[in-house]
Amino acid sequence: MSLITVFGSINVDLVAGVDMIARPGETVLATGYATLCGGKGANQAVAAARVSPKGRVAMIGRVGRDGFGQLCLDNLAANGVIVDGVTSGAEPTGCAFISVSADGENAITVASGANGCLAADAMPAAEFSATTTLVLQMEVPFAASLLVAQRVRAAGGRVIWNIAPVPERLSEAELRALLAATSVLVVNEHEACAAARRLGWTGDDFESATAFLAATGRVTCIVTAGALGARAFHPDGTCHTAAAERILPIDTTGAGDTFVGILAAGLDEGRGWPDVLARACRGASLACLAHGAQRGMPTAEALA
Repeated sequence: MSLITVFGSINVDLVAGVDMIARPGETVLATGYATLCGGKGANQAVAAARVSPKGRVAMIGRVGRDGFGQLCLDNLAANGVIVDGVTSGAEPTGCAFISVSADGENAITVASGANGCLAADAMPAAEFSATTTLVLQMEVPFAASLLVAQRVRAAGGRVIWNIAPVPERLSEAELRALLAATSVLVVNEHEACAAARRLGWTGDDFESATAFLAATGRVTCIVTAGALGARAFHPDGTCHTAAAERILPIDTTGAGDTFVGILAAGLDEGRGWPDVLARACRGASLACLAHGAQRGMPTAEALA
């Protein structure tokens, strides 16, 4: 049986609704806040699990031995994610501080906590397999992520890497190593341009940056562009596109993670690219219709 394994971050999100995002040096008041489960890794695992058969999605991560850590574990399990690979330590559970404006935009500050101690040996040897679809982001140590990606690719598995966020200190050599260990790269418009420039690209639009990454890295590179939908550029120069649904967003937090999780589930099921992209775009749109990163993530029935 195939398995979607998410190697990545687990956080608690402290979310405050504000009229407008604070500018540098400015204080804004919120009427209250919510304590929600998040982290890009956990979000992507929940998104994949909600549209996959039970027992097909596993989380590899790290939390603290604190109340937030137990909250995160309980939430993952309640959403059908296998949590046997989540370790705990003395470090505090990761925490994200999120401001959401009245028009649905967000600003996020993340304190990594236990995520910064996640090691490659947390990944069970059995999951370095040709039947594994590995999902990665950039919120846990890069060296550990790269090692598990290389091992899964060497075993014949699929590696989906969401370069979010693009670290300022990520070198050209590290980026090339990342691409060599990746089957499918996922970026947004800004991440596409930032990553392409690290490799010598000098253009000025996100589509040409994405095509450049696909050709240079010999990977399928997908760019998500909010209301403009998504485009998948393949190494042979072909491209697939999918439109985003027209919605009035309530909270865009977690939309990108929803896209990645549903994308991973679709590829794991063997769906074709047009279907995979369309379902991922629809899911990301639906996720914007509720507050919090995970509350609006759809089930398979909602995508039908």
